[in-house]
Amino acid sequence: MYKYKTENEEQTQLVANQIANKLKPNDVLTLDGDLGAGKTTFTKGLAKGLGVKRTVNSPTYTIVKEYKGQLPFYHMDVYRLEDSDEDIGFDDYFNAEGVTVIEWSSFIRDFIPVERLEIVIEKIDEQTREITLIPHGEHFKELCKGIQL
Repeated sequence: MYKYKTENEEQTQLVANQIANKLKPNDVLTLDGDLGAGKTTFTKGLAKGLGVKRTVNSPTYTIVKEYKGQLPFYHMDVYRLEDSDEDIGFDDYFNAEGVTVIEWSSFIRDFIPVERLEIVIEKIDEQTREITLIPHGEHFKELCKGIQL
């Protein structure tokens, strides 16, 4: 487990950007935290690190947004799937040679790959966040090494 305390959005995106630079096809990242914790801010940093040029925002009403970058980037917000056991084709994204980030992943825990990078963002105060990286699998353990502020 790796913990980082960020003091502003730029530092949050810096951590995400460093992770993005180490991602490979079919990597899955889960992203959890309360409303306003900074999940979308973190995702914007990931997208920038992957070379996505379009504006990234939360796909709250569409569940999945797809972006083009150095790797395809799939941004899921599964908040609306709480208390649902419906599989909307998650494996199609997880195996599509891109990177998938899932906000509110606890709502679809049964569908998420065992090997993944679990990210939890906690809001400490208006600007400060604590980001916890929990790697599941050797690739993600190696990926987390060297991430710093």
